[in-house]
Amino acid sequence: MSATITTPAPAVTGPERTAHPWRATLALARFEARELLLYIPVFAFLLLYTGYSLWQLLVRGDGMDDYPVLQDVDRATQTGPLLVAIAVFLCVNRAALRSHRQGTDRHFAVLPVPPWQRTLAHVLSVVPVAAVVALVVTAEFTVAALRPGAVGHGSVAELVVGPLSVLLAGALGVLLARLVRSSFPAPLFVIGLYVLVTLVAVAADGSDADWVNWLSPVVDETGGKPVPSDLLGRPAGWHALYLLGLTVLLLCAALLRSGLRSRSLGALTAVAVAATGAGVAGQSTGDGHEVLAARTTASVHPERVQQCVPHGRNVYCAFPEWTGRTADWAKEADGVQQLAGGAAQHSRLTVRQRLEARYGLTSDSALAPLSGPGQVTVGTRWGGNRVPEFAVAVASVLVAGDEKTASGMCDARTVTVMWLALAAQPDPMTALRDVRVDDSVTGPAVALSTTDPVSMSTPQTDVVRELLEKPRAQVTASVKAHWAELTSPKTPLTRVAQLLGVPAPAQEKGEAGDSCDS
Repeated sequence: MSATITTPAPAVTGPERTAHPWRATLALARFEARELLLYIPVFAFLLLYTGYSLWQLLVRGDGMDDYPVLQDVDRATQTGPLLVAIAVFLCVNRAALRSHRQGTDRHFAVLPVPPWQRTLAHVLSVVPVAAVVALVVTAEFTVAALRPGAVGHGSVAELVVGPLSVLLAGALGVLLARLVRSSFPAPLFVIGLYVLVTLVAVAADGSDADWVNWLSPVVDETGGKPVPSDLLGRPAGWHALYLLGLTVLLLCAALLRSGLRSRSLGALTAVAVAATGAGVAGQSTGDGHEVLAARTTASVHPERVQQCVPHGRNVYCAFPEWTGRTADWAKEADGVQQLAGGAAQHSRLTVRQRLEARYGLTSDSALAPLSGPGQVTVGTRWGGNRVPEFAVAVASVLVAGDEKTASGMCDARTVTVMWLALAAQPDPMTALRDVRVDDSVTGPAVALSTTDPVSMSTPQTDVVRELLEKPRAQVTASVKAHWAELTSPKTPLTRVAQLLGVPAPAQEKGEAGDSCDS
């Protein structure tokens, strides 16, 4: 009878456990990255985000996308990744709790990867998702920057906010998994954080506590018109440092919770705390006196900081980043001026770019009309509806002499103004619809301009529509032949219709159509 001798398995020693720690950690990170991408929320939101971004790149919008302002484009890339970040937070939290949920934590004691390395692997698994977001952000900005109508300067610090938000969400999800051994609090944490951010933003709005908003991952400050990049005053670099430092700090906290005790972790934690604190301090200073003074100068005395470029008989003054767009303005102004008669067709116009930046980047204040003769306002946006609106501004000055006089115009000269502005457009009837607030071509409405709008009564609208349906050359000849009478405030609407060869409109009750008393 023979006896079987069983040799016990050797215990895992310290050197064997740490022979190739990073190789095992990276292998586990690759596995967790594949698993993370297969989670339905991450896969769906990442697909939705990339698909929507691709659709925006391939499908043109209302025309303003052809003339991007790069210091606005870089900020516009920040909000989209937030949905991906939320999905990453929820799913990486669930992935980090997989072993606890399935009761396999006790088996990890015989593996060569200690708990802190498994925690690090879960955080590293978020890097591929952040890399995809970074590629999409880069593609969005690059396509915008390569368009012929692009102006301004982007910021790398603004562009990295999206990918850093995803990394921050991943580190936070892993830390929460190490603090609370359940995935149930994660959705509640998202809801609570959203409510907290909303309440803080409302409380800080219009107060001196606006710096609190910068504690949020994304502070886009949209709503206002584009401004030159030197007027932004955004602490983008400090904010990026804050996000990076906070991400590393959360990672260090998760590693500490997982049992790692080392001098290297202590040093890294100290650096992360210093970086986060420096970022918070740097982004909390608010708009400096130099930025506020520069905004005031650009708003009140733009001529001091602008460059003037002649095109033909007219001069176009723009902020330095917009000088390349003066040719587009000149093409539009020349097209309107060629249709005018009398001295207007040979008059010298000064087209000046204007903005209102004294009330911050989210303010969309209206511009007061200029009183100088021959001066026309153009804004910092271009393309789409902004083109016929600028044409209305040029036509108003050609007819009334200056913007301030044109702002009080409510007689039959409106017909001449609107025909000059719209007849020069490729599709006049579409331009008529686009330039009116209610997108109509009948009835009374307000037509937008770069400063004060133009009011159109129902009879005036009828006459303009009749003129746009006639051959442009025929109407142009009539306008040039009767310019003096068409630009006189004393000429009634019925006479204007007669001079231009269209039926006189029926006068509707309460709308005389040719009098400021209507």
